[in-house]
Amino acid sequence: MIFHIVPLADWTAAPELPYAPPSLESEGFVHCSADRATALAIADAHYRAVPGILLAVELDEGALTSVVRRASETGGRYPHVHGPLNREAVVHVWEVVRTPGTPTSLAPWEPGR
Repeated sequence: MIFHIVPLADWTAAPELPYAPPSLESEGFVHCSADRATALAIADAHYRAVPGILLAVELDEGALTSVVRRASETGGRYPHVHGPLNREAVVHVWEVVRTPGTPTSLAPWEPGR
């Protein structure tokens, strides 16, 4: 499994389509993390100032229709998906819990909450 951090509004904007974040066009790939701990570290380091709900989308790497490459210089901790994320590969969607003064954590996302 790999994880992708995404603001709720972006993930839910077009649920009938594969998800293609801006990095796909600007960098040629979708940034992912190889495990929960790395995903939480990314959320904490790069999304701290992003308002609203953040999600951690857990993906079955084998079910992705796009090529996944792992950068050797990072020990494979940051997989790059070279195409949009097909939603059929989603195993679970987690909410990133950001409470001041406590470590970032994941909780099951409850749509409509």
